[in-house]
Amino acid sequence: MAIDPTYNEQNRASTERMKALAASLTDEEMQTGVGEHWTVAIVFAHLAWWDRRVLYVLDMTQKNGKLFVPEIDIIVNDLSLPLWAAIPPREAARIGIEASAELDKRLETYAPSLLEEIYNFNKRWVIRGLHRNEHLTEAEAAVKK
Repeated sequence: MAIDPTYNEQNRASTERMKALAASLTDEEMQTGVGEHWTVAIVFAHLAWWDRRVLYVLDMTQKNGKLFVPEIDIIVNDLSLPLWAAIPPREAARIGIEASAELDKRLETYAPSLLEEIYNFNKRWVIRGLHRNEHLTEAEAAVKK
């Protein structure tokens, strides 16, 4: 399957959306509940963790010259929750935005043949806006921004 040619634009747009949301919220609003156990700040920490995971996939795929798939289960969200909750809200936003911007930049210049292999395995690892926007929509709805 060919890579969606708009992935860079989608990723940059989601990073800009993260920046805009973080800039528009007070510290109190960053603590607004999102779902049963999360807050807006946890959304940012969660996105930072998963974007850094994709950075790791890019590093190891490049190093090995073929797709590298880390064995990580969805349970990681539950195990990481107390750590993410301990991060001060503004720090969570900062690391979330930094991770997304770093990943966007790497994806824009990544080797096309390796990127296509990653995309064919999991397009959400390339089109990060898909994952980011799901959570940003939830966070925005929680604070009604």
